[in-house]
Amino acid sequence: LMKSFYSSSVSEDLGCRRGEFSRKHYGSVELLISSDADGAIQRAGRFRVENGSSGENTDYAPGTWHRTDVHLENPEYHTRWYFKYFLGKVHQNYIGTDAEKNPFFLSVVLSDQNNQRIPQYHSILWRKTGTQKICLPYSPTKTLSVKSILSAMSLDKFEKSPREIFHPEIQKVGIFDFISQGSVNFKFGVLYAKDGQLTDDEMFSNETGSESFQRFLHLLGDTITLKGWSGYRGGLDTKNDTTGTCSIYTVFQGHEIMFHVSTMLPYSRENKQQVERKRHIGNDIVTIIFQEGEESSPAFKPSMIRSHFTHIFALVRYNKQNDSYRLKIFSEESVPLFGPPLPSPPVFTNHQEFRDFVLVKLINGEKATLETPTFSQKRQRTLDMLIRSLYQDMMPDLHKVNNMLNRKSFSDVLPESPKSTRKKEEARQAEFVRLGQALKLKTTLKGDTAANLATTSFCKKEPWESQSFCSNFPHEVVCADSWGQSLLVSTDAGILLIDDGRPSVQVFDKTLQIKQMNVLEALDLLIARTDKGKDSRILVFRLSAVQKAIETKKMIRSKYDCRENKLERTKGCHLYAINTHHGSELRIVVAIRNKLLLVTKKYNSHNALTSTSLLSSPESPVEEFQYIREICLSDPPVVMTLVDGPTGDSDNMICVAYRHQFDLVNESTGESYRLHHVETNRVNFVAAIDVYEDGEAGLLLCYNYVCQYRKVYPFSGGSPLVQPSAYDFHFSWNQVPYAVVCAFPYVLAFTTDSIEIRLVVNGNLVHTAVVPELQLVASRSDIYFKATTAVSGSSDGSPKEMDSKSSPQTPTAYEKPEFPLPSLEGEVPCKSLYKIPLSNLVGRSIERPLKSPLAPKVITTTTSSGISSLPVMHSLSLSRMEIKEIASRTRKELLGLLDEPVTKTESAQKLKNVSRRQSDPKQGAVRSSSSDRIISSSFESYSERRHPSTSSDPDTLANREESSPSSCPFQLISLCDEDIIDLK
Repeated sequence: LMKSFYSSSVSEDLGCRRGEFSRKHYGSVELLISSDADGAIQRAGRFRVENGSSGENTDYAPGTWHRTDVHLENPEYHTRWYFKYFLGKVHQNYIGTDAEKNPFFLSVVLSDQNNQRIPQYHSILWRKTGTQKICLPYSPTKTLSVKSILSAMSLDKFEKSPREIFHPEIQKVGIFDFISQGSVNFKFGVLYAKDGQLTDDEMFSNETGSESFQRFLHLLGDTITLKGWSGYRGGLDTKNDTTGTCSIYTVFQGHEIMFHVSTMLPYSRENKQQVERKRHIGNDIVTIIFQEGEESSPAFKPSMIRSHFTHIFALVRYNKQNDSYRLKIFSEESVPLFGPPLPSPPVFTNHQEFRDFVLVKLINGEKATLETPTFSQKRQRTLDMLIRSLYQDMMPDLHKVNNMLNRKSFSDVLPESPKSTRKKEEARQAEFVRLGQALKLKTTLKGDTAANLATTSFCKKEPWESQSFCSNFPHEVVCADSWGQSLLVSTDAGILLIDDGRPSVQVFDKTLQIKQMNVLEALDLLIARTDKGKDSRILVFRLSAVQKAIETKKMIRSKYDCRENKLERTKGCHLYAINTHHGSELRIVVAIRNKLLLVTKKYNSHNALTSTSLLSSPESPVEEFQYIREICLSDPPVVMTLVDGPTGDSDNMICVAYRHQFDLVNESTGESYRLHHVETNRVNFVAAIDVYEDGEAGLLLCYNYVCQYRKVYPFSGGSPLVQPSAYDFHFSWNQVPYAVVCAFPYVLAFTTDSIEIRLVVNGNLVHTAVVPELQLVASRSDIYFKATTAVSGSSDGSPKEMDSKSSPQTPTAYEKPEFPLPSLEGEVPCKSLYKIPLSNLVGRSIERPLKSPLAPKVITTTTSSGISSLPVMHSLSLSRMEIKEIASRTRKELLGLLDEPVTKTESAQKLKNVSRRQSDPKQGAVRSSSSDRIISSSFESYSERRHPSTSSDPDTLANREESSPSSCPFQLISLCDEDIIDLK
């Protein structure tokens, strides 16, 4: 039996393309012109048009794509920190002025991270340019100063050093949170347009809507009576019926939404412009246009509506023939990209899915619009005015404060003081908390907070939900990489191969210390960096040789058995990188102090897949690698990534990070060019991730709290074009990550106790999962991590605020924070390995299970071209001849059933009888029941495909359950279909 590791699996393909994305999914900018009946141009405007057909991949079969990115961006429970963590709890507030004499406020609280018993400092910096939020770890032995927090926020120079404010009124800084982020509730316009109406006067003059329009309104929300309405009113009159008697209202994922429906607003026969209707809908940022008529009728254009305030139009059409809705989005050119992108085609037959998609799209669109210059400049002026006003109010309080209370750190807040001073401080804190809770209650009653999240669905399966892979894993993980469905892990006990539900297999003993590794199944290679310091080397192994050693259960290999696997010239290396898009060659760049060694491996993809080449290849692939050149840098690189050029000839590049900069190095010439300079005193380089937008290279540069995207243009005259571009953007993490993983449309940041999930195209926050004692293990294909708990699909946010008595707060001499209960002496915390499937994140389903190195047997078939097909696995230790023998023993029964057309019920009954005869000693010799069940299940599957039926006969279902295997159904059915086809 042969085992092939050369066929690229679906997972490998996804892993290779995980960094590919396209902004074309979010529409393209067009000049839209509106003309009158005579053809004269009335209005024109530039809008980004999303119709779901631009740039959509077509290389996936129907049914293999499922949406994963329908999420609210920057959800309030994750972003409104002051209301969530600070207000009504003891915390500290500081005031100061920066080098430009602009006042700023700093708020700091020590809080529990979502009741996971993980104390963290949450810090908010309020400035006229906006707010900045970061999380800092708590250490009971290390103090945290105010200046260190401000330095982490890139604020190092002051005109006046920060001083603490103790007055309870300082908690009014919470209003800055609402100014900077906008309202939590939304009002959307809904405009009804009949077929052929091309002007806003005609659309606003419709007194009533059609039956399909009424069904659409019923889908959006509930009809409520305005008079006496106590909920969010969206600017409508709830006392005198001056804005109509009824409206459409709903609550979606904690947000109250009021719809301004044109046919429900007051209508005036004398006023052709319908000013009262335009007064509401024309001042909505987002408007839905429900247009009647066929697709061939004149289409709506945003230039038909005279409004300087509306930035987003959602065009909805209803198709009676297939009971579906078609969606098209127009966004003003200055509106940043927002999701989710429209499907292709943008047609929805499931009405509930359509409603959820539209509401998420509109809410995200209004939030994105607030970042346009029209709104951001007004918000900045308002925020600057409020900060200066509060600064003037708080300045007198600074001179009244006892100098003993000017705190310099947070971990040891108050020194021991006389009893009278302690009583005053306790009274001050009690008044501080009382006023904060009163402000919180007032804010809630006004409706300025998200509604109870119990109205949302917590049963929704999120793409980042993790699966348990290996429970109670006791070893320390150094590095790892996925190998099919298994995981090759370097631990303190040696190199282990782990598969879900199977015992781990030791591949190398602990004398071989691997610090970095890559498993390349398509190339039959294992690349590893071993040891450290001067003894470190790059080793290369054939996966087939490692697999053979596992199968034959040879002696576990040690460090001394790997002498033939060492690559020359790599002694003393501290880092290496490989190209993710292998193309026609594998490139490895090895860093030895400040020197870079470029090594390549040429291969022929066709020949590499043949069985003959596998048999003739030597066990060690070292001779297949070729040293190309050496490149010298000014400093040793900390981060290194290979970037493929558009031609792959002489324009391949290496991105290196050292000192305070990211540089691009030409692989052919060795010339380096400045890509990005970091303007901070301390730099913690995290990663440089190569992503490819529409085939053109780009880089996500991650350092400190920042993630910056830079477009890398092709070489022009020997130098890359790295000047700033309109395509560049950046965003900030809430906590400094130690690893960043890109899986479009998401980018995930891993910290010691959380996973922060954002969108690649705009950096907007989607979810923050609290995972205690988190360690990223591998991320080339599926994402594996080690932690004490899994990642839950439901939001860690909750409408219920954390109990102030159970969550650690800013400690005083009398209040110490709670910590996780210490482990008993000698007790090792229970940690497990978890997996987040890549297919869940990127939204493409895997058609069949991946191969596993630990599978007992693999059957491969050879095509006429000599290329081995994908291996097919089964869970039984049966050879090919044994399976043929079992198939021949049931030839008569199978052929008898195949010759005559049968129904599903008849075939199932015959198979049931055959199964009974085979398992009953009185009716014949006992054969392998497992094997017979395989054939029975396979034939039933085959007969269903041959004679399709919509019957849901319970007897058939019961028989099907009896004759189908309980484990590994995909492997078993795939194997037996092949045998049945042979028999046929």
